[in-house]
Formats: sequence, structure tokens, C-alpha cells
Amino acid sequence: MFSLVQHLVGPSLLTVLLFFPFFLLIKRAFSKRTRLPPSPLKFPFIGNLHQLGSLPHHSLRDLSKKHGPLMLLHLGQVPTLVVSSAEMAREIMRTHDHIFAFRPSLKAAKILLYDSMDLAFAPYGEYWRQLRKLCTLHLLSAKRVHSFELVREEEVASMLLKISRAVTSTGMVDMSEVLNFFTNDVLCRVISGKFYRGEGRNELFRELIENNTSLLGRFHVEDYFPFLAWMDAFLGLSKKARRNFERWDGLLDQLIKDHGDRLKEEGQENDFIDVLLSLQKDHNMEFTIRKEHMKALLVDMFAAGTDTSYSTLEWAMAELVRNSEVMKKLQDEVRGIASGKGMVREKELNRMVYLKAVVKEVLRLHPPAPLLIPRESMEDCQIQGYDIPKKTRVIINCWAISRDPKYWEAPEEFHPERFLDSPIDFKGNDFQFIPFGAGRRICPGLHFATSTVELASANLVHQFDWELPHGLTREELGMAEAPGLTIRKKQRLHLVATPSFPQDS
Repeated sequence: MFSLVQHLVGPSLLTVLLFFPFFLLIKRAFSKRTRLPPSPLKFPFIGNLHQLGSLPHHSLRDLSKKHGPLMLLHLGQVPTLVVSSAEMAREIMRTHDHIFAFRPSLKAAKILLYDSMDLAFAPYGEYWRQLRKLCTLHLLSAKRVHSFELVREEEVASMLLKISRAVTSTGMVDMSEVLNFFTNDVLCRVISGKFYRGEGRNELFRELIENNTSLLGRFHVEDYFPFLAWMDAFLGLSKKARRNFERWDGLLDQLIKDHGDRLKEEGQENDFIDVLLSLQKDHNMEFTIRKEHMKALLVDMFAAGTDTSYSTLEWAMAELVRNSEVMKKLQDEVRGIASGKGMVREKELNRMVYLKAVVKEVLRLHPPAPLLIPRESMEDCQIQGYDIPKKTRVIINCWAISRDPKYWEAPEEFHPERFLDSPIDFKGNDFQFIPFGAGRRICPGLHFATSTVELASANLVHQFDWELPHGLTREELGMAEAPGLTIRKKQRLHLVATPSFPQDS
């Protein structure tokens, strides 16, 4: 009988049939050893890409409610771990921080940021450590941030004057435009000093930053389907990125040259570019700063610094006009401490406890980068009994965490009082509140950003009373989010401003 079967099916097929049950047993045993996090059902080829939606932080929050705070998606060919709770975020950014400190290689970052030689997207390693040390000690230290106090105050004064002129001419203020100009001007002046206004450079900076934000937030096929990289020739995204990169490169080359010429004559450090040029000549530095390193870092600071501060201020003003009691309480505090002065000074901010609570609440409800910057595992590890393979991409949904009712009472409400007499802060130790990230890859510019936001917010509510236009109710004010790398309002914010007392000219 065996010979008959062998003759009918052939020796090779018979061998497969006989050993197939053993193959199943081996596969089942291996599956038990490898316990992956829960996953939603996926489509062939695209995996779970279709489930992201135009606002991925919303879609991923909804998926996590069904599948848990540690969820494995397959975005094209890329296994992606989605983290949606403070406990899981702590595992990634503290317990296993050394494993998840790597960055995935992303097409737009490689083109726009000199092969990802900037601080935000650079791979974890010795170069990144040296660059972070440079930023922490020489560019974004508390002493350096404080040294730009006068710059911030002067740019705030300029913003207030623009608002006063707009009120005089039209009675209406396009706050989205005013705040975008203000935050960009602060960053440009701190980074490039007096050179940023020359030849319309401040306008060019704004345009290039907008392009960077758009390109870094776009879907690049190669990031999810490496074997389809050839399709970019038809889609043209890389071509757009290279065009923007070339404009950045030419602008930064000229700025660095201008600063080098001035340093030879004056020998005085005034801004970030001056500092970098001085460090480039410092023989005691542990690594050599090439021009490409400088330019990658400068693009980082221009773009990230503008976006985070601008979006935070825009949401702050929107929330304040929607919550009149909070606005009144904040104005009472600021005006009481400023004592009728023409402008709030930075040295007075430490006494404004409610102001700091308002800024924290804005960052909780509207974190500038809702999914932070993706990470990637450098080796296999286990989290809460789940196996996380090497080279798994990691997305931390800080937006979902900061609205989780497990950690926050009435999480969808704007309620700054929750931060009064509370030790919770955004410096990376409280994982239910991580708008700037945590661990090794926490944003080093958080002190600079919050200093700018606090000073601007204090003066805006001190100098003016604010109302919604044309009898618009708080419920009618659009609070929808625009898609992108950072959270911005979908609709521009137009407000009516009334001077609280005569403005300084």
C-alpha cells in the first residue's frame, strides 16, 4: 500500500505529507516562545497604513482603546510599536531607554538635514552624544537661554506694536500671522543676530521652515516600502525636498560667511552661529565641528524652535478666549505683579504661578509634536512580557497619554488649576505629561521654548483685552487640528484686541 501511495504522489510530496504535522508542531512551539504585542487586523501589503487617517494621533488613540497601550502595527513593511500609556512610555524612555534611543532612517530627514546629521534625527551613537553635549553646554544651557532675555523682550515689544497698529487700522488681529512672525523672528535673531533681516532673510526663513515642516510630515513611500523607492521619481517628493535643501544650504553658507567675517573684525560672540564658529576653532573640543554639522544643527533649531513656540502660543490664545474665567484670572495675576507697567519683564515671570499652570495646560491638551519623533529598537527586548524585535519602529502617542482619564480628571477640559500645587512637570520625569519627550532624546530646547511662550503670553494678556470677532461664541470658534508633523489650528485665529492702557511706542 505504501508503495502504491509513493508511486501516485511521488517521493518528494510524500516526504512533505509525512513531516507536515511535525512542521506544525515546531511552528506552534516557536510561536509560543515569541509573544508579540496585540495587533489589529491588517491588509496584505499595506498592513495597517489605511487605519492611520489624516490625524494619526487620533486614529492611534482609538485603536489603542481596543488593542491596549502597547500595540504592534505593520505600516507597510515596517513593524511599528505604538505606545499609549504613561507606564509603557516609562518602559521605552527610562527602563529600556538605551535600546530605544535610535532613530529610524527617514527619507526627508536624510535630504533636508545633511544625511540626518542634526540633533533630532541623528542616529544614536558617539556623534549624537557629542552634538547633544555641545547644545546642552554651549547653546541651550540655562545661562545661554538667559543671555537672550533682552532679545526676547525686544521682539515681544515689536509684536505688541504690530497688534496695536492692526487694532488701530482694522480692529481685528490675525493672531496666527502675528504669532508666527514673532516666534520666527525670535529664533532668527537668536541664531543669526542682526543678519537675519538683511535682504529679506526673515521672510525666506519663514518660507523654508514651512516647507520643512510640510516635507517632514508627508508620506514618503520609501520609508514604508523600501523596495518601492523608485516610485519617488514619479511622485517628486525627494525632488521638492532637495530643492528646499539647496535653498537652505545657500542661505546658511552666506550666514556663516557673514558671521566669520565679522568675528575676524570684532571677535565677539552674539548669537548661535558665532558660538558654533568659535567652537569650531576650539582645539579642546572632543570632536571636530564641520560646516555640515553646523548647518544641520541650525536647520533643526530654526524649524523646531519656531514650530513648537508658535503652535503653543496659538492654542494658548484660542483656549483663553474660549475660557473667560481663566483669562480673567490670568490677567489679574499678570497685571497685579506687573503693577501697571508698560510691559512685563522676564524677571517677573517666576512670580506668575498661574501663568505657568496655563502654559502647562496648553502643552497637555495641545502638545506641539503629538507623536514625538519616532524611535527604533537597536536590539531585541521584552516589555511587560511582550517580545519586541530589533529594528521595530516606535511611536509614542503623547497626545493620547496627556488626555487619558486614568491620569487626568476631566481630561478634555481646559483647566489650568490642575497644575497648581502639583509637582507634575514637562521635564521628562512625569510620563503622563511628556510634550517634549523624555530620556536621552528629550528636547534640549524646552527651556528656551517655554521662556519665549511665557513672556509672550504674559504680555498679550497684560496689554490687551481679547474677544472673539463679530459675536462669535466660544462653541463656534474652530478648534480643529490641521494635519502635519506638528499640531496647528486648522482655521486661522482672528481676534479683537482692546488696549488695556496706552501702549509704548
